[in-house]
Amino acid sequence: MDAFFASVEQRDHPELRGRPVLVGGTGPRGVVAAASYEARRFGCHSAMPSSVARRLCPDAVFVKGSFEVYKRDSARVFEILESFTPLVQPVSIDEAFMDVSGSLGLFGAPESIAETIRRRVHAELCLTCSVGVAPNKFLAKLASDLNKPDGMAVITRDTIRETLDPLPVSRLWGVGPSVERSLHRMGVRTIAGLHALPREVLRSKLGDFGEHLWRLARGIDDRPVRTDREAKSISHEHTFAQDLEDADAVRAVLADECEQVARRLRRHGRFAKTVTVKIRFGDFETVTRSLTLDGATDRTDALSAAARSLFDAWAGSFRPVRLIGAGVSHLTGSPGGDGLFDADRAEKQRAVDRVSDAITARFGKRAVQRANTLHTQPRHGSHGPGSDTPTSEESP
Repeated sequence: MDAFFASVEQRDHPELRGRPVLVGGTGPRGVVAAASYEARRFGCHSAMPSSVARRLCPDAVFVKGSFEVYKRDSARVFEILESFTPLVQPVSIDEAFMDVSGSLGLFGAPESIAETIRRRVHAELCLTCSVGVAPNKFLAKLASDLNKPDGMAVITRDTIRETLDPLPVSRLWGVGPSVERSLHRMGVRTIAGLHALPREVLRSKLGDFGEHLWRLARGIDDRPVRTDREAKSISHEHTFAQDLEDADAVRAVLADECEQVARRLRRHGRFAKTVTVKIRFGDFETVTRSLTLDGATDRTDALSAAARSLFDAWAGSFRPVRLIGAGVSHLTGSPGGDGLFDADRAEKQRAVDRVSDAITARFGKRAVQRANTLHTQPRHGSHGPGSDTPTSEESP
């Protein structure tokens, strides 16, 4: 999606159209969650401190954001994608990979599918998206960025070299400022220059990461598109535009994340043995803790209780929270035993889950909510890859 949060605000508030819009917090420690393309021309971008963005673009309009609207629109976009193929891997709330190799007989060439998706998203949501078509995930992601906004790019096996060669090395996954400086010291500034280096040289300079770059410079990426059913872990995260200072509010968000994770497990017939909670504090310290259950489960109450116990280990010395996430791993196709004395309670909880799933399937994700998710929650802000979207994570 193109500047997703900001584009939704401009769609829903006509007075914002054509103006530089920044979604995020306006306080002294606020962070930009999304910048409209009008704001990007001034150098504003997501994850930038709001104070810096305001200096770069004094005329920018700050809005807190409407996360429930963003999630609703995201779900509608994913429904469009899944109408073409079940092989959809969410990456974030506004981005996904699709494998359409099995859909060509029904819907035509990949380019035709891409154009149809763009038309449907615009017609049904009045939003724009950019699509990349390519033989693998790395190249498709790269292509999706070449003609933004509201564009499409195609990379075929015959055009890999002409597409990659002129691009700066910073366009490769994993090349941040530090690696970029190291490559510049080696005289490498473009992907063509990287392609010219022998594999042994890159490995000697950068170790295993050098091997990774050698492959990407040749457009090689063997990773398949993984759906929730195939994923090795499933998680949801929220990054707040302003640090959350209320422990109970954090618990409410965590409970909601566990609800979403559990619902996705049940939808795909999967059960999880390990629960993980990730916290990023206001000073950007990030910690994760995991708990292995006695048996694999898809019950919301069991996953939520495990996540809450992990969070409560920090709550005694609570600090403002910038990000909270819940995830599950060690997925299996069958549940673990509940134990003789827990069987009756477990079955009652599964009945609650079945009713909840049926209601949400018919009336939407927010049609029914558990009480522990109903603490007054803040508007949510910045989201990175793998953040609160439906997100399936792959192991490294």
